[in-house]
Amino acid sequence: MIHAGLEGIVAADSKISLVDGENGLLVYRGEWAESIAKHYSFEEATYFLWHGSAPKKTQFDNITSEFGQARHLTAAQKKIIDLLPESMEIMAVIRTILSSMGEEDFQFPATHTQGMRLLGIIPTIIAYRYRSQKGLPIIDPDDKLSHVGNFLYMLKGETPVEQHVKALTAYFILTMEHGLNASTFTARVIASTESDLVSAITGAIGAMKGPLHGGAPTGVIDLLEEIKHDGNSERVLRKKLENREKLMGFGHRIYKTRDPRAAALSEITSNFYDDEEFSLAHEVEDTAVRLLKEYKPDRKLYANVEYYAAAILRAIELPTELFTPTFTAARCAGWIAHVFEQNENNRIIRPSSVYSGEMPEYR
Repeated sequence: MIHAGLEGIVAADSKISLVDGENGLLVYRGEWAESIAKHYSFEEATYFLWHGSAPKKTQFDNITSEFGQARHLTAAQKKIIDLLPESMEIMAVIRTILSSMGEEDFQFPATHTQGMRLLGIIPTIIAYRYRSQKGLPIIDPDDKLSHVGNFLYMLKGETPVEQHVKALTAYFILTMEHGLNASTFTARVIASTESDLVSAITGAIGAMKGPLHGGAPTGVIDLLEEIKHDGNSERVLRKKLENREKLMGFGHRIYKTRDPRAAALSEITSNFYDDEEFSLAHEVEDTAVRLLKEYKPDRKLYANVEYYAAAILRAIELPTELFTPTFTAARCAGWIAHVFEQNENNRIIRPSSVYSGEMPEYR
């Protein structure tokens, strides 16, 4: 029996995360992901995902320092970015710079230090490339800011709004890991050959770059913009449902109940009433869920993480071309965790295929 796309095939025994779509559960190493998002910084969540325990004071200070050191581009890396074609999109730029880091000190097996160097530099690559292309002054990293706060600072050139940092940090944590998805599986396949961490992560970036995996939630943005322009969420949503149009950002391929990531992001941003964009997102979610129950009572359709990703990234005025790169900056933490786990108990991943071509005549 062929399982197209390997759907339903168990290919790894992992202690990193549980994704239970039937019951709407997301667990990181024995803890609810939403709890991690509410109480941890991205630095703490990364340490927890990689090592299975919350960092103690000394460990937290060390990882914070490592993030600070890792976020600085070298002169050679800046030169590479400057020489790349203007038409090259940022995902390809990230892949290129990380690939250039694959020197002798990135040999198998992967280490915590290697992981920090790759994870820490991605936001800087994004900000440097974006501001360069827009003709804006380059903003150097601020080592006193958090990983997510510094990302916003480098992009905008000003101290970020606290609630924007809080919302984006929660987004980073809730999207840093999500089981054996296409990009994570790619990373593990490469790691299973005992290749280096750089190769595994650049391979994962290649998978994330595909629109079926890391595509920007532009449909949700268009929906929110249409409602904001109209001024009446129920009128817009009801018209779409009567025309049998899909409400972008509602329903999920895996989660048959409410996406736990969307639920957590909804709760975390629920008090940001002074922010017009967050208020609109909550109003639209409430109205859409109510109308979906009316029009499609036999289906359980709720806001998914794509909906709140769009709402948050829109609220902080992140350009749409940076959505997938930003997703990558978060998910890289999960990729690295999986490479560590693959290295610990390795067996080369080599599925079989069924030949369906023609056969030559027997001799």
